[in-house]
Amino acid sequence: MPKKRDKGPKPYVLDIEKATTKNTNYRTTIWTGEHLQATLMSIEVGDDIGLEVHPDNDQFLRLEQGRGRCQMGSSEKDLPFDEEVGADWAIFVPAGTWHNVTNIGDVPMRLYAIYGPSHHPHGTIHATHEEAEAAEHAD
Repeated sequence: MPKKRDKGPKPYVLDIEKATTKNTNYRTTIWTGEHLQATLMSIEVGDDIGLEVHPDNDQFLRLEQGRGRCQMGSSEKDLPFDEEVGADWAIFVPAGTWHNVTNIGDVPMRLYAIYGPSHHPHGTIHATHEEAEAAEHAD
């Protein structure tokens, strides 16, 4: 897939399902505004989005392709919410909730995430999960 440029903070519309299913990067920011950011993600079989928590904001994720295991809880060691999700499913993550989604299917899991404020610099593209982890630890 050609690398998408982050279109924010200008007005922008797109076929998000098509953009999500065509994205092959682990993470591609497609729109970064002052209070909101949207990213596309492609998670390889057996990989995950990475266990994380956002103390001050809610997050919305929607799967467009594949199957996942969604886990959430009050700490990284206490994840009692454990549900299988698939294409066309939405995940709502409350602020302060530890969460992870693991690809349990046999094809790349394609999803998009919307959250605010932005978590990644405008225009961020990480081709792989390892590249994303390296960038986070460099901060």
